[in-house]
Amino acid sequence: MEKAIVQTDFQFPGQTSVYHGKVRDVYTINNNILVMVASDRISAFDVVLPKGIPFKGQVLNQIAAKFLDASKAIVPNWKISSPDPMVTIGHKCEPFPVEMIIRGYLTGSSWRSYKNGERELCGVPIPDGMREHQAFPKPIITPTTKAELGAHDENISREEIIRSGLVSAEDYAQLEEYTYKLFELGSKIASERGLILVDTKYEFGKKDGKIYLIDEVHTPDSSRYFYLEGYEERFAKGEAQRQLSKEFVREWLMDNKFMGNPGETVPNMTDQVVEGISQRYIELYQHITGETFVKGDSADVLKRIEANVLEALKAL
Repeated sequence: MEKAIVQTDFQFPGQTSVYHGKVRDVYTINNNILVMVASDRISAFDVVLPKGIPFKGQVLNQIAAKFLDASKAIVPNWKISSPDPMVTIGHKCEPFPVEMIIRGYLTGSSWRSYKNGERELCGVPIPDGMREHQAFPKPIITPTTKAELGAHDENISREEIIRSGLVSAEDYAQLEEYTYKLFELGSKIASERGLILVDTKYEFGKKDGKIYLIDEVHTPDSSRYFYLEGYEERFAKGEAQRQLSKEFVREWLMDNKFMGNPGETVPNMTDQVVEGISQRYIELYQHITGETFVKGDSADVLKRIEANVLEALKAL
């Protein structure tokens, strides 16, 4: 089985800091440029799992790069270049302390809340009588606060965000507009590829007073996809939908009695489980891009990344 890249420790010219997140390692250059390395780490329920997934980082980085390029007419984004299959270099922005989650369907955590009797999500009312995987009349935005590593993101309403001063009313209105337009674009592209973009999240930041789209876009870590073919039949029968997203990882964990709660133990990730997850990520890449996935040279991935980043930094 291919080796997963779960740790990096580069020292780039002009490097002023490094942040190791759940999945990405972010190197700051001269306090104004970010080198974001998408590792093969995988997280679920805000817990980084003990084994990495080969090629997951490449899948995430390349999908995000493609959607950043496709959406730049809607909103400016942080990307400058992607010099390596696992790396994007871009502008350092001051992130807004909220994630903009948008949902087109009642599924995942929203369904779990609904099933438990909740009829409001982040201040948005949800009507009685809905079923799992049912489309909302109109996509709804359900923001969360951004949590530190190991902590849980918290649902928050539009009103609470503005009242608490996390985001100004003017900026939040712009974030909402961008979120709806990005979701519309992502849904259109997904439909063309035989998929449904079910829900996703966007992160934004500011640089020199301008709002930028930052981080990853429409990847299986930040989004949930259903197969378009068979959706209606499965929904009519109350069957589970075929999906391409990280939800299948969460479901595997829940089936094995793990939801990230204190005292719970991550189930054993066998080579077969790891390989299966890797193949699902590659499958999503090929479906959402319409392109064959070309595995990056894995002879010495860390050396490859370093060489490609150094060359790109020289050009800035």
